[in-house]
Amino acid sequence: MMKRAHTSGLLVLALLCLASPALAARDKATRPSYRTCHEVSPACPVEATTYGYYPELGPNAFFLALFATLFLTSLVIGVWSKTWTYTLALGGGTLLEALGYLGRVLQHSNPWLKPAFEMQICCLVLGPSFVAAAIYLTLKHFVLYCGPKHSLMKARLYPWVFVGCDFASIVLQAIGGGVAAGGGSSDNINIVNVGNNLIVTGIAFQVATMCACGILVLTYLFRYRKARAERHASSEKSDFDTSRANGTVSRKLYLFGAMLVLAYFAVLIRCIYRIPEMAGGWGNPLMRKEKEFLLLDGMMIAIACLVLTVFHPAFFFEPFSRFRHAQRKSSQHDATPQLSE
Repeated sequence: MMKRAHTSGLLVLALLCLASPALAARDKATRPSYRTCHEVSPACPVEATTYGYYPELGPNAFFLALFATLFLTSLVIGVWSKTWTYTLALGGGTLLEALGYLGRVLQHSNPWLKPAFEMQICCLVLGPSFVAAAIYLTLKHFVLYCGPKHSLMKARLYPWVFVGCDFASIVLQAIGGGVAAGGGSSDNINIVNVGNNLIVTGIAFQVATMCACGILVLTYLFRYRKARAERHASSEKSDFDTSRANGTVSRKLYLFGAMLVLAYFAVLIRCIYRIPEMAGGWGNPLMRKEKEFLLLDGMMIAIACLVLTVFHPAFFFEPFSRFRHAQRKSSQHDATPQLSE
């Protein structure tokens, strides 16, 4: 009797082992594949999306309207003042932000809308890099105006070094986004992780670039203040020292400097927030918190773009606009035929 029971138990165990692959195959066939989801349904719940929520219409529509307005405004001012490089940077940043929030608005009605998700994730990751580039472009003119001898780096190198590093971070993030998208379409989690790591590396490199920029600026200010006695004794004075001695320094200059610092810290806060948000992987708890995203990403970049547009250097930073006018006159002079005497 015991032997028969033991034999029966082995037989049942063998049958279960043979049936397990078939049961697993059946479960896999009946389990919903989220890759085929195109709209919210019982088989495709909103909780299964990357963000796990319906993007709020109100705040995302607000940011869409704000960035679209700032893009058009910066474009008009840029064309009028012929500040082409600054306009390319700021205009590119505000345009990408507007497109990103357009994607989020479209996702409000359908969180499974893949083109909208891809548009918003790519545009909102890359947009702040262009905004940071607009900040870097003004540094050269500040250094030239206040005295290049106090700078650890030659004034002409500021845009080349920092905009170049900013461009490198854009390339890293763009490649990472492409790799992650390719891995997602093939359900290869290893490729997705490689792409995500590239995005995080690009953002971290951008933070490092901004920190290096901040350290250089602080060093410049320290050296400038330390050389106060030397500046007073020297016969060669910078344009800023001469204007301040004559009492002709406009308050707009100080206001623009303060707004530039505000924009710098706003972009820096956003980039620091993005590192843990992306490092946690797609769909991590921090990525699924919309309020934190709207405050630490949307609001920060909105503040930066707003002050860089409203307090445009063409109106508030005379050395910048004077440099552009000098370039324009030089090009016109070169284009004018010269009569031989």
